[in-house]
Amino acid sequence: IVIGVPDSGLDAAIGYAEQSGIPYGMGFIKNKYIGRTFIAPGQKNREDKVRIKLNVIRSAVKGKRVVLVDDSIVRGTTITRIISLVRAAGAKEVHVMSSAPPFTDACYYGVDVDSKENLIACQCDYDMEKIAKKVGADSVGYLDVNTLHMIIGNKAGEGFCAACFGKGYPTRIPTGQKDRFEEKISKKQEEKAKESYEMYLRV
Repeated sequence: IVIGVPDSGLDAAIGYAEQSGIPYGMGFIKNKYIGRTFIAPGQKNREDKVRIKLNVIRSAVKGKRVVLVDDSIVRGTTITRIISLVRAAGAKEVHVMSSAPPFTDACYYGVDVDSKENLIACQCDYDMEKIAKKVGADSVGYLDVNTLHMIIGNKAGEGFCAACFGKGYPTRIPTGQKDRFEEKISKKQEEKAKESYEMYLRV
């Protein structure tokens, strides 16, 4: 069965199912009140949000070989947790497909794509078997970076930034910008964020 990680992985999962001939199914029920997990501050916080955000539909995956499609794999935090949830629901195998190429470089234009040392593709030397082992999947596959232009219908890929996929930055890399974004938030802000999150959990 092919299942997509809601909501951003659903379209790619449907397309993969159509092209592969493997049946598509709804694999998750999503809590709509939890935002993007990969931008949440702190590893533990991200893992907790994944647990609250997604519930696997056991009857859809139990005893099956699952192709799990997500929009991207950045640090690997979210997909690792999702794979463990799918396995706990009884899946025999879990094969992960990313509708984005491997992230190889940080983004300096507003997207929370981390520094090289925190990107799972870089940590694993772009080795698919190593990445699969690290996230707990039977296999991992990515979109080929050279086919990106097909998504936007532009043969030359003009006007499309693929810097975080290793295609070079369109402007000079700003100095200090990424470091500033990665600095720890103030103690007061940290306590306020923790208080809000704990209040949410109580509700």
